[in-house]
Amino acid sequence: MARYKIAWLPGDGIGVDVLDAAKIVLDKIQLDVEYIHGDIGWEFWCKEGDAFPQRTIDLLKNVDTALFGAITSKPVKAAQAELIPELQTKGLTYRSPIVRMRQMFDLYTCLRPCKAYPGNPLNFKEGIDLVVFRENTEDLYAGVEFAPPPQELVDVLSKISKPFAPFAKLSVDQYAISCKINTKRGSERIVKAAFDFARRFRRKKVTIVHKANVVRASDGLFLEVAKDVAKQYPEIQTDDANIDAMTMWLLKNPFQYDVLVAPNLYGDIISDLCAQMVGGLGFGCSGNIGTTLAVFEPTHGSAPKYAGQYKVNPIATILAVKMMLDWLGETEKSARLENAVAAVIKEGNMRTYDMGGNANTLDMAKAIVEKT
Repeated sequence: MARYKIAWLPGDGIGVDVLDAAKIVLDKIQLDVEYIHGDIGWEFWCKEGDAFPQRTIDLLKNVDTALFGAITSKPVKAAQAELIPELQTKGLTYRSPIVRMRQMFDLYTCLRPCKAYPGNPLNFKEGIDLVVFRENTEDLYAGVEFAPPPQELVDVLSKISKPFAPFAKLSVDQYAISCKINTKRGSERIVKAAFDFARRFRRKKVTIVHKANVVRASDGLFLEVAKDVAKQYPEIQTDDANIDAMTMWLLKNPFQYDVLVAPNLYGDIISDLCAQMVGGLGFGCSGNIGTTLAVFEPTHGSAPKYAGQYKVNPIATILAVKMMLDWLGETEKSARLENAVAAVIKEGNMRTYDMGGNANTLDMAKAIVEKT
């Protein structure tokens, strides 16, 4: 019996390509594992009206971890237009399966390390080493949205909120409402995760990212809770910044920052910015981590125009494998893999198109394997 069970979730488009590259690496490091394929993504939305079928949900209840490729996400109207005829009459709406997965399995920590490996021609600056902790289950991703809003909600908001009054005068088909929900529990545990990481790996500073000067209720709660948590870690420097200023200061001097922690939407924004500073989404890896399950993935999309061409950079996915190995406690294999990635990047003989070369996805994986 294999030591680990890993759900294998290629998803759509280049998700298949990059997981094929990941398999080359995993085979080389000889992880004792059983891979179990799971259906997820656009194909199953179009066929079944469900991008995250129950059989895949059941699978994730019985594995140690999961490796996820990429999915295609489209606006609801575009999604509905592509449904097969027998599904069109069911009033189905498309919702990202990865967002559902995060909420269903309470994968509340989105961990996104962004490291500039020496020799990468796409680095913004050498030496950048940032880690983003993004709350993963609430905020504007809570999925509490109305378009059009129900009259009951309009009536309540009209009574309790003066700023809402101008909108109440419009017909309900003229606006939409998305609810931003931050909780004390959700805020506390993501901030604590960031500080625990900083303490464990001797990081010097945690920066709290918010917009509490404008979004005073929900972001105000997040900031207040974060400052309370910070008091438990007196050896770690703490500061905070508005999300708009944060994007400016990260570009001006990324070396002033170390660990960043933010609510869901802001964490999504700054993690993409940080990924671009260390080479782009071809180098952006992510862990969706809960108490009993973690799902690891590259942060790029499914890039349908490149599907099956084995053209894209697999390093983001291979670094996601590295994160998965750490989570499983396979730290020796993890370190060996990261060292191999760093060596290939520094050597510069193997580069995919985004790095200015012509190597394909599997060539890059094989080059990394040779260094392990």
